[in-house]
Amino acid sequence: MLNASGEAATIGSVSSPRVYFDYAATAPLRPEAREAWLAASDLRGNPSSLHSGGRRARRAVEEARELTAQALRVRPSEVVFTAGGTESDNLAVKGLAWSGGDRRSIIRSPIEHHAVLDPTDWLAKEQGFSLAEPRVNSLGRVDLDDMARLLSQVDAALCTVMWANNEIGTVQPIAEIAALCAEHDVAFHTDAVQALGMLELDLKLPGLTATTLSGHKIGGPVGVGALIIDRDAVVTPLLHGGGQERDIRSGTVDAASVAAFAVAVDLAVAEQGELRTRLMGMREELVERVLAAVPQARLQGDPGTGSGQRLPGNAAISFAGCEGDALLMLLDAAGIECSTGSACTSGVPEPSHVLLAMGVDIAAARGTLRFSLGAHTTPADIDSLIAALPSVVERAGRAGRPRLAMRA
Repeated sequence: MLNASGEAATIGSVSSPRVYFDYAATAPLRPEAREAWLAASDLRGNPSSLHSGGRRARRAVEEARELTAQALRVRPSEVVFTAGGTESDNLAVKGLAWSGGDRRSIIRSPIEHHAVLDPTDWLAKEQGFSLAEPRVNSLGRVDLDDMARLLSQVDAALCTVMWANNEIGTVQPIAEIAALCAEHDVAFHTDAVQALGMLELDLKLPGLTATTLSGHKIGGPVGVGALIIDRDAVVTPLLHGGGQERDIRSGTVDAASVAAFAVAVDLAVAEQGELRTRLMGMREELVERVLAAVPQARLQGDPGTGSGQRLPGNAAISFAGCEGDALLMLLDAAGIECSTGSACTSGVPEPSHVLLAMGVDIAAARGTLRFSLGAHTTPADIDSLIAALPSVVERAGRAGRPRLAMRA
């Protein structure tokens, strides 16, 4: 394949340096994870086969399970490998709801990822479940008193609240919610995709039934993840077949991907303290300089700097009067990559459901960008953003004014 100059081109290659502020969507693949994938991909054999090649592949899978469990301080038998965060969320939400017997209600927060919102909506529409949502405050944090009220009033099969929000970075009181669910004998699931490698996670909290993890957020491959499930939990499978993963998840296990995933988990947990400290400092610098350069900008989510309050690398900032997609494309043209809220819904011209649930007005919600920092973010990246941002906001504001006038 040749480019316009007649030189060899690589699919997905970038011709000029780029500034990357979208680690919450996908982190670059770690070299160690790539090496683990390459080594395991050379193994010949299905992990379920009984011959020597199959046993070698099975050994790679089980070593990956043990490494993952050791890093997360859980039992290997509680690690169920999946194809990623979306499958893990669906397996937990549907599998636990279906196993709830006569209980036909689900409690969810209104600021969940669509990998939780959509399957719970489907269970309500197609399976006759009812949904209940606790209030969240202006920082995007679940109201514990309202959660306690719902748990006492609703005969719930499942409660699901994400550990840390993917759009605004606010950390939820997971230990307290898990304790409330244990008190009411309700299965509790949390999506910890954004929290892994950023926060200290205790996956053995009393009352915590299942935890969703994803590989590509922590430098592992795309297309692999895990659901950490309490060994006593009853989960109805989504996929029926060979019953490879505890009879909960059928399908041939991708030995290469889970080997790379386990290495990424191990490194992410080992490095999280140092990374968290560095990211918090850079995040605070980014926010301070953005607000100074664009005085009308506003930080969304918890402004606190503590690790129990907000993800250390998340800065969700609203630019009222601008369209988020216009801001994103203008920054992209300037060599800076970020996101409008969740990457899974980018391009859809609707304000973020997370921000609306927090009480943010529509204009601010439509003009919100998420800058997420990671292991390779540098102070020079922040300099590049600040150099480009004022003119980008001014241009996006000019473009947005005719649209606002037309709506009025």
